[in-house]
Amino acid sequence: MTREEFIEILKVKGYPYKIERDKIVITYGWSVVLANLKSLPPGVEFKNGGSVILGLLETLPPSVEFKNGGHVNLSGLETLPPGVAFENDLDVKIKGLGWVNDNEEIGIEGVGNKRLVHLMISKGLFI
Repeated sequence: MTREEFIEILKVKGYPYKIERDKIVITYGWSVVLANLKSLPPGVEFKNGGSVILGLLETLPPSVEFKNGGHVNLSGLETLPPGVAFENDLDVKIKGLGWVNDNEEIGIEGVGNKRLVHLMISKGLFI
């Protein structure tokens, strides 16, 4: 999907956004539901107030950032590229892993589940 196509979808859905250098930053105050999208362009940052629903997404480009205030649903995604950042407030749903959050430790003191997911992404274990 091109940046222009994605921006047009945001406009149609009424989701406010801004362009910061090479990023499209979604600034909507509530949840962003883009459940029918199968791809995103590079350089998207979700900085919305609620959840992000991308349940049919098949691919995710590197450098997508989730800094939203709720859940992230990527339940259709089987791989995660390096550079994807999860800094959202609640849990993340990824196909094969289910819901991952930092409120539970994985059995290693001080290592939350999202921290483990970040480590796995950085090591290329999802590709």
